[in-house]
Amino acid sequence: MSIRQAPAVRALAYIGVAVDDPAAWLRFGTEVLGAMPADAADGSNRLRIDQRGWRIAVQQGPQNDLAFAGFEVASEADLAALAEHLARLGIATTPGDAALLADRGVTALLHGVDPSGNRVEIACGATDRFERPFASPAGVSGFVTGEQGLGHIVLGCEDIAAMRRFYVDGLGFRLSDRIRMPIGGVSVQMEFFHCNARHHSLALVPMRRPRSIFHFMLQAASLDDVGFAYDRVQAGGGRIVATLGRHTNDHMFSFYAATPGGIEVEFGYGARTVDDATWSEALHHKPSMWGHKRG
Repeated sequence: MSIRQAPAVRALAYIGVAVDDPAAWLRFGTEVLGAMPADAADGSNRLRIDQRGWRIAVQQGPQNDLAFAGFEVASEADLAALAEHLARLGIATTPGDAALLADRGVTALLHGVDPSGNRVEIACGATDRFERPFASPAGVSGFVTGEQGLGHIVLGCEDIAAMRRFYVDGLGFRLSDRIRMPIGGVSVQMEFFHCNARHHSLALVPMRRPRSIFHFMLQAASLDDVGFAYDRVQAGGGRIVATLGRHTNDHMFSFYAATPGGIEVEFGYGARTVDDATWSEALHHKPSMWGHKRG
């Protein structure tokens, strides 16, 4: 993988999901996951997990899938340099118009499509709401965000080399490690990529399912936050799709649940971080040290 001269994205900033029952999804997001409703000025169909005006947008759509993923850079100068770099690679992007900038609450934005057809946005100048501190309606003590961004997303793809060119050569992601494992009776090799200290903000699975996103992840600030969320899923009639467990690669202690419509969320705590000065790529042969039994 080549060394890039262009600015790289710094974090996964936000995601949007398109679901057939947005009201149910938003209730799950607040009552179970513990996210906070965004202010009306930032979008009534959006959720907060920190000081940002919003991190998750929920829109109407039959897909029950990822609608868009937003990454961030530090400045408009970096955004312009990244646009030039992507153009040299033959990756088309379009500047966001005034309406889109207002909707996303940013000062500048580019959007394009990755090789698997996912809408990707790159933005800077996001809205912060320090004047209204984050307060979880479910009592979550907090989420790990800041320089590590929203969390992570795992995407399926048919052509992982093309996706690697887009995200690694284009956006500047760096490989953390790989997991070689069977999925659905087929041996696959997942690839995990970081753009900051979070072990991975993006992972790629070289297979497609009806849904493009395999899951998204939120990292809570305490072990008890995970346990209480696990109880809330079950008490609310939700579905645990993978039990409590600990991953081999990022060491996250977590569980997986199905959100309304079927998109999976990983809710975790305690992941290790990456220091590029000392980190070495690795290969794992199981996704979890223990647990994460799928039902």
